[in-house]
Amino acid sequence: MALVIALGVFIIDAAQREEYGWSEVGKYLFDKRISEAALATLQLTVYSMAAAILLGLVLAIMRLSPNPVVRNIAWLYLWIFRGTPVYVQLVFWGIVALIYPVFTIGIPFMDPWVTFDNGVFTNLFVTAVIGLALNEAAYMSEIVRAGLLSVDEGQEEASTALALSWGQTMRFVVIPQAMKVIIPPTGNEVISMLKTTSLVAAIPLSVDLYGVSRGISAVTFTPVPLLIVASIWYLLFTSVLMVGQHFIEKRYSRGSGRRAEKTADRGSSPTHPQVPEGPADARAAAILETPTGKGTGGKG
Repeated sequence: MALVIALGVFIIDAAQREEYGWSEVGKYLFDKRISEAALATLQLTVYSMAAAILLGLVLAIMRLSPNPVVRNIAWLYLWIFRGTPVYVQLVFWGIVALIYPVFTIGIPFMDPWVTFDNGVFTNLFVTAVIGLALNEAAYMSEIVRAGLLSVDEGQEEASTALALSWGQTMRFVVIPQAMKVIIPPTGNEVISMLKTTSLVAAIPLSVDLYGVSRGISAVTFTPVPLLIVASIWYLLFTSVLMVGQHFIEKRYSRGSGRRAEKTADRGSSPTHPQVPEGPADARAAAILETPTGKGTGGKG
């Protein structure tokens, strides 16, 4: 109750202070430059996360590979990109075009076979997406790996016994269960990525929400109102993302309670369930209802 009263007092006090520049907040909240910057921030977030999820999935598979070379390459990637600040990484990607003005393909110390200009890293928006995605992929790979490892090995063994292929096992059995573990931290990473886009000034790129609001405040000498404007837009986006995360989590958590009830009811059922006949998805559904070694009546 005391916190609510303190919050109310702060809001009333802030509403009366001229230093906050509320009239300027209203003036710039829907300014065209701010709206375009908000759209650029969303694009950076979506493009970077999409690339990070794909690369993270590849790295997670590499980390689980029995090949030690592949596994160590993935570990080295994670060691570098998780061990250095994202701001430092973005600064590096921003000067890559100066270090490598041209790309060459060929044998070292001999004339290159092919030479072409570095047109990728001269585009600051593309450079920002690459830098953010490469950093985020290191974290996404661990999230995906944790989700895949959370699925009991007995599920894959049961899928093999039911003649499901590796692809069918991943699609119908492993991934649906792993998504319950993957979705919550992925939602957090999306929200974190939205806010991390404010660091693209290190490249330097200034078309994002924070960069544009900072540029306007430098001209109008109104830093506080523009900070409030940027914060309102960030809060709006994060609120929408949190609502979307809630419904996605609800979607992939369907059946958890029903499965627990059925597991309890099977206390007197036979130890070896009958192998069902039918399409792959029907057999996969039977596997999902089969008790695991971790539960009562499972293989263990």
